[in-house]
Amino acid sequence: MSPTIDVIIPAYNEAAAIGQVLAELPPVVREVVVVDNGSSDHTGQVAQNAGATVLTESRKGYGYACLKGIDYLKQKKDPPEILVFLDGDYSDYPGELVQLVKPLLDGGKDFVVGARVAQFREKGALTPQQIFGNALAAFLMKRLYGSHFTDLGPFRAIRWKTLLALQMKDTTYGWTVEMQLKVLRKKNPYQEVPVHYKNRIGQSKVSGTVKGTILAGVKIIGWIVKFYFSK
Repeated sequence: MSPTIDVIIPAYNEAAAIGQVLAELPPVVREVVVVDNGSSDHTGQVAQNAGATVLTESRKGYGYACLKGIDYLKQKKDPPEILVFLDGDYSDYPGELVQLVKPLLDGGKDFVVGARVAQFREKGALTPQQIFGNALAAFLMKRLYGSHFTDLGPFRAIRWKTLLALQMKDTTYGWTVEMQLKVLRKKNPYQEVPVHYKNRIGQSKVSGTVKGTILAGVKIIGWIVKFYFSK
């Protein structure tokens, strides 16, 4: 019997994109939880019409939205065995979920990150500051933790029990790097899988603004350094 796979999609003003994301998720997914992070458009309604479970998290922050979805799944009698995270802006290719979870299903891994490698990335899909920030974060993780991560991509899969053991807490921009750092510290077996990445629908709420880019960069680098000295 195949493990159950659920998906959490944090979404803020993604009414133009969320329907396409949901339509392309493969049938191996049991439940999709879209967490509407205080949208001013019809993101929640579009997602609900497409068959997703829709939750509302009024506190703005990527981590807040992810934690809301996790709390919902914790209350279920049969939580998933594998949980996948992806964005609601249609920059990821939802159909690639099958290859993303493969190392969990038959490769003995606990955690997989979809790496947005250059050869599979649409021109302009990542801004220069995102490319630089990812490279810097990967360099620091390699030097400080012996990491093999090359990306902080949002398209990722993790075993449910592994996720709970990480005791995730970041509520904003540091969510993705927190997960990777804790996996490294706990020595969970992990892998990167190259994934395709395209230009998102609409403007990014983080990299699309100078303020968002700076805050995200500071938070991510701060997590890497502070976590190292918190041993």
